[in-house]
Amino acid sequence: MKPTRPLRALLLSLACSAALAAQAQTAPRIDIPAGDLAVALDAYARQSGTQLVYRADQLKGARSAGVQGQTASPQALDALLKGSGYRAQRDASGAVVIVPQAAPKPAPAAPPPPRAAQATPAQSVPADAPVTDLQTIQVTGSRIPRAQVEGPAPITTITSEDIRASGFTSVPEVMQSLTQNGGETQSQQSAGGADFSPGAQQVDLRGLGPNHTLVLVNGRRIADFPMPFGGRSNFTDISSIPLGMIDRIEVLTGSASAIYGSDAISGVVNFILKKEADGTTLDYRYGWNDHGGGESHVLNVSSGFSRGAFNLVAGLEYRNQKPLWGFQRDQQDSSFDAPNPTRYGYPARNFLITDWWDDYIDPGEATCEGLSGLNEGTMQYAYRRNYGNYCGSDRAVAYRTMISERKGMNTYASLSYMFGNGGEWFADVQAGRHEVSLFRAPRSWSLMMPDGNEEGYFYNQATEQVEYWQRQFTVEEMGGLQNGMVNTVQKTFSLTTGFKGVFGEDWDYEVAFSHSQYKAEISWPQIVAAKANALFLGPQLGVDEDGFPIFNAPYSRMYTPLTRAEYDSIFAYTTYHPQSASQTLSFTLTQGDLFQLPGGAAGFAATAEVGHQDYDLKPDPLATQYYYYSWKDSDGKGGRDRWALASELRMPVLDSLNFSLAGRYDQYRFAGRTVGKPTWSAGVEWRPIESLLVRGSYGTAFRAPDLHYVYSGPGNDETSVPDYYRCAMEEPDEDLDDCSYSDEGIIRSRAGNRELNPETSDSWTAGLVWSPSSKIDVSLDYFSIDMRNQVQDLRASEVMRNEFECRTGVQPISSPLCVDTLARITRLQDGGIYGVHVNPINIARERTSGVDLSANYRLETGIGTFRLSGNHTWVRMHDIQVYPDEPVVDMFAVNSGYDIPRVKSTARVSWERNAWSASLQGRRLGRLPNGWSYDEVWEEGDPGPTIPATYRYNANMQYKFTDHAQLSLTVNNLMDKKPPADPTYTSYPYYDISWFDTQGRSFFLEFTWKFGGKAL
Repeated sequence: MKPTRPLRALLLSLACSAALAAQAQTAPRIDIPAGDLAVALDAYARQSGTQLVYRADQLKGARSAGVQGQTASPQALDALLKGSGYRAQRDASGAVVIVPQAAPKPAPAAPPPPRAAQATPAQSVPADAPVTDLQTIQVTGSRIPRAQVEGPAPITTITSEDIRASGFTSVPEVMQSLTQNGGETQSQQSAGGADFSPGAQQVDLRGLGPNHTLVLVNGRRIADFPMPFGGRSNFTDISSIPLGMIDRIEVLTGSASAIYGSDAISGVVNFILKKEADGTTLDYRYGWNDHGGGESHVLNVSSGFSRGAFNLVAGLEYRNQKPLWGFQRDQQDSSFDAPNPTRYGYPARNFLITDWWDDYIDPGEATCEGLSGLNEGTMQYAYRRNYGNYCGSDRAVAYRTMISERKGMNTYASLSYMFGNGGEWFADVQAGRHEVSLFRAPRSWSLMMPDGNEEGYFYNQATEQVEYWQRQFTVEEMGGLQNGMVNTVQKTFSLTTGFKGVFGEDWDYEVAFSHSQYKAEISWPQIVAAKANALFLGPQLGVDEDGFPIFNAPYSRMYTPLTRAEYDSIFAYTTYHPQSASQTLSFTLTQGDLFQLPGGAAGFAATAEVGHQDYDLKPDPLATQYYYYSWKDSDGKGGRDRWALASELRMPVLDSLNFSLAGRYDQYRFAGRTVGKPTWSAGVEWRPIESLLVRGSYGTAFRAPDLHYVYSGPGNDETSVPDYYRCAMEEPDEDLDDCSYSDEGIIRSRAGNRELNPETSDSWTAGLVWSPSSKIDVSLDYFSIDMRNQVQDLRASEVMRNEFECRTGVQPISSPLCVDTLARITRLQDGGIYGVHVNPINIARERTSGVDLSANYRLETGIGTFRLSGNHTWVRMHDIQVYPDEPVVDMFAVNSGYDIPRVKSTARVSWERNAWSASLQGRRLGRLPNGWSYDEVWEEGDPGPTIPATYRYNANMQYKFTDHAQLSLTVNNLMDKKPPADPTYTSYPYYDISWFDTQGRSFFLEFTWKFGGKAL
């Protein structure tokens, strides 16, 4: 749906109003009390919107007389510096650097910035030297503040300007564009995501799993999503992070536990929210899709003020995202859209009865004709090859959401108060509430017995034969799609507060407490098994001689649509109230001038932390029983305490050579156990010439035993296993594939394992950054990560193999392995296998390595400034060995069962001139396995085994009406590309949902209006 003319007129009128308002803006007033000079300069930068460049360690002990009631101006800054021994130096670009009045001996020239948007180490600046625009910040990957982004390990920085220019509209979109984000995660289209973690999305650096990427906000941990990923491991939900409040995102890939502790195996993603607001900014974005559906509205408001020593920045983001349904796209609105529809495109089996041999019992064309009004008139007399006729709807498969409905708000505030002695109190507060609704599929039913048996066969007295009945309910029976939505209410809250200042004149300190919690209410639509059994089949009349339950069920009960009252009588929502929380108390000391080395002052940081983490699934008690059809869940609840000590040392041993070292020890206490783990890292930076940085790093990392892996309660599902022992005893002359017991159905029970050890890894990087001029830079880095003791579920088939070896003497029957194995298996009186118990164990090893390449170029021309940037990741190898006695699996190989790309690339070209700017971003995703290769069934002669590389383009154009008002138009998927055709992807929606969607070309019109402060 495109914006109406009234909406366009409204946006234009707002822009005109902004132009008039901007003319009335005045420079902000400056009110800064006397006190520490560094604190005063920091306050001036915030209140005026001016970026100041200075070395904080040089200003120790310097005082400012303050300034009151003046407007922001060079004169006000001079007054602030009067008598301090320092002065402001400016160049033609407007950069402002604070230098001593008596300039010291000039230091060697700092190398040019390795990135156009990034900085190099701050040096003492001669009084008449050109100024480089630098800013002392704390960089992800170190707790030592420094005016340098490029260090020993590569860091990718995405600014808010990059996000806007690239056309990203959500945090998951930004993360998906990262070339280092190579994992197969659950998109909004994922049925598994709907079943286990609805409304949540993940980031998976290096494809090692979402639970191995540490996600931070403002450098602090946030609570996990309270439901486990895939029903197994905990992870961080990035969909709840407000895009409009992000100042920048820093991504460090590789092992970083020596700095951050647990979880940083594949890397760290640090979302840094806005800390400054010079004036008030209103931003409204309206989005629509070229082919309809998925309309969105996003409103961002940010503001702030300073009153003397107090400073406040606050923001609010409101989002209203309409759903996009499968039936709103031609390429997936029917089961006949399947490749080779004659073979695979049969309608859903809404009304189905089969005999014992699974042949369909023909209902007759007239019966289906009587149902033809259902599912919006798409019910029909259908035929499935090799099985027979039934009544089904080709539209039923498209009753699911491609984009979830989301309504909600995030709020954020950053507060600080400067004390006269140079100390500061600070606090960051975030709170959010979102309602997310999605549709997984229409509810279904077949016979499920009280013990959970879902085979569904029964003896029907009405027809005197064994039958199987299946129903998938229709839109009309359920009373509309809204009555089948999975509904989630997400509530997030985070608070970080503390004090920082100077200790003993030479040391900077920070003491901080952070608390983060995530509470949810998740409701899944369900069919109550016993009530549905009674409605369709009537009362059970006993059990026949073959063990089948007996019912007397005339076919009319199957082929009569349910009234709304009948449907409501068997329908219910199962509602969970999961929650998770994390608290950390930390104390950090930093010293920028610990001792002098030939290359300058050594920097040092030390940190002590104590913390607690817990989660509680709080499921519906009925969901842990055999109450709902095809749904028996497990509970999970637990927590752990931890403490850690860490330190870092950065040593400029020469002007051109820096070394850094970090070490940390973490101890966790959980489930009556104490687990400790030391980690360390080292890095080197060498600048043989001004324009070249050669760097390398090595680090170890770990992940403490995952809470849900440890505390998961007992739960069951159904699977099949080979019965090795029975095949060997009863059919010794048959190959396993030909044995009668090679595929035995079982009940697999599962529970957590409180004896798990940490997963561990080590990684190293080696690379260079080359900046031959201020207009161009190139970086090239090799990475390697080796993860060991990875947690995987014990396989039921492995238990059966161990049983065979124990019972036949290959393993001693009294060994701990055999005692444990035999206790896991339940057999029936006739020797048949009934159940196998499994739990997670430390068993797997996974390795990956490859190359990251990035480049930036700036070109000044008579028609404007052009900027070009590109990023490319090539994965040399990624393999996994799930069990020590199994072969290593190449995850890129044909029939590997893994879905990850070897190559990801992005490139962007932008142009700006006066009030206009524009950009075009392209993304290339390397080839992926096709459906049959992913399912491990591809054979020579089949299509594939891969789908080719794909390309997507986003475009953005902005126009500034004034310095304080601008309008932008973003077009995502500019060429309106569909998912690549894959003749082997035969399940709905007929393409790889981990990497593609059918949203198509989409438009976003955004208007930004700023009141006060510096220009946009």
